[in-house]
Amino acid sequence: MSEPRTGPSIVVAGGGTAGHIEPALAVADAVRELDPTATVTALGTERGLETTLVPARGYPLELIPPVPLPRRLTADLLRLPARVVRSVRRTREVLDRTSADVVVGFGGYVALPAYLASTGGPLRRRRRIPVVVHEANASAGIANKIGSRLAVRTLAAVEGSGVAADAQIVGIPVRGSITGLDRAGLRAEARRFFGLPDDGPVLLVFGGSQGARSLNVAVSGAARALSDAGVAVLHAHGPKNSVEVPGDPGGAPYVAVPYLDRMDLAYAAADLVICRSGAMTVAEVSATGLPAFYVPLPHGNGEQELNARPVVAAGGGVLVADGDLTPEFVATTVVAVATDATRLAEMSAAASGTGHRTAAHDVARVALEIAASTARERT
Repeated sequence: MSEPRTGPSIVVAGGGTAGHIEPALAVADAVRELDPTATVTALGTERGLETTLVPARGYPLELIPPVPLPRRLTADLLRLPARVVRSVRRTREVLDRTSADVVVGFGGYVALPAYLASTGGPLRRRRRIPVVVHEANASAGIANKIGSRLAVRTLAAVEGSGVAADAQIVGIPVRGSITGLDRAGLRAEARRFFGLPDDGPVLLVFGGSQGARSLNVAVSGAARALSDAGVAVLHAHGPKNSVEVPGDPGGAPYVAVPYLDRMDLAYAAADLVICRSGAMTVAEVSATGLPAFYVPLPHGNGEQELNARPVVAAGGGVLVADGDLTPEFVATTVVAVATDATRLAEMSAAASGTGHRTAAHDVARVALEIAASTARERT
């Protein structure tokens, strides 16, 4: 028999990709910091990254059936109502068992069932649970557009996302280990950790949790030029990918790894980044004050380019089309920036000025305030 709960119960719904999970966990951390009596439960699916990321951060994970929303008229669309009902029913069980006071959703496959289960949806509830929606992307997804119509508060990372006209702009919640990162203080330790030289510029390359083939090909193809210019490389190529680099470049080293478990140390070791421009990536990179070449995914609805535009407009980054990122581009343009200390400093200052370092705590305060109101109404 579980012990009686003394503090507020908050459910975060943001499974599927790291772009949905990481903001949810950053808010969960902030809730715990602001109110140690609070209970935070994460909703997820068995197919998402949350099955590893959530337990590793010390939060209980409740799995529900995913509800992917088809973008086209297919047979999947005909099966959608039954999937929604099944997922909402399971989510309702979780909300009842945890005595949820508020649900905070971040979009994705898990969010829509959470919104519907909290506010009624296709299944009637004994009580309604208030919903808070946070939209991280510059272009809102379907789940959050629906959720914002049911929510008591809607928050967004940037203006013009399309999630709700009255959305409060708070930025993207980023974990404290990143927003509070002392890059200069950790630089020596971080470089030793990865086997990088104490001096000279370091280029950090990553393409998300699975890597990005175009980034891998372009940067590894310029390995000799980077090494000759004295630019060391820390390259996370993805667990299912690999890169070929000269065995002994003779200059600065090229360190290739499948995955980066310590992103805080990777950021501390780096002077410049080449990466995709998912909302979470842009938020973390700019929060650390790192200059970056942002390479948006060449497909989708163009939201990745929109995510990077504010940082680029401020002078903290450069947008590069996927097809334009070639070994020649890296060997010339990237090397020129990496070896220009003055420009790196200017870009770093610009990037630092675009972030919202308090976003996680801002969202957590909203959630706790609403949870407290819910608890008062019950008594």
